[in-house]
Amino acid sequence: MRKSTTIAALGLVCLSLGLGACSGLNRQEQRALSGGAIGAGAGAAVGALTGGSAITGALIGGAGGAAIGALTSDDDHKRR
Repeated sequence: MRKSTTIAALGLVCLSLGLGACSGLNRQEQRALSGGAIGAGAGAAVGALTGGSAITGALIGGAGGAAIGALTSDDDHKRR
């Protein structure tokens, strides 16, 4: 029980440190980061549900999501 609590606490610390580094991103970098996170989550879920590797799915989904997020235009923001 103590090992899982330590791992959870360490994960929360790493997550908070990682999010703190995201404050100075421009819109394209924010879209790439968001796309990568969404893609990694979706890839891990698909990998786990299909009996494959969740880690491989997360890596492939994260890379694809980051690429798509970085390549999309910011047309909606320019209209305002």
